[in-house]
Amino acid sequence: MENQNTFEKIYDIVRQIPRGTVASYGQIAELAGNRRWSRVVGYALYAVPFESDIPCHRVVTKEGRTSRAFGGTDGSLQKELLEAEGVEFIDGHVDMKNYQWTKRRV
Repeated sequence: MENQNTFEKIYDIVRQIPRGTVASYGQIAELAGNRRWSRVVGYALYAVPFESDIPCHRVVTKEGRTSRAFGGTDGSLQKELLEAEGVEFIDGHVDMKNYQWTKRRV
């Protein structure tokens, strides 16, 4: 990952999130090398075309909330995609205790 730009680092990490799990923007930022890049993660994911192989729908807020910016919807499309993978929601947000990806920075 040394010679990659920031967005490429973020995309590589997001591609590693397994089906049926989620990661937070801050978690991705930390894995990419700077825990303060949460907004940069958001910008990077917003720039991804919808038909891309990058599973952007698996990135949520630290509270497990979906993004209103995802797919130009109110977050319902992201929720539908996650539920189709078996991710459960409690009171409108992902159950982070049970579905957060546990990858650690290496």
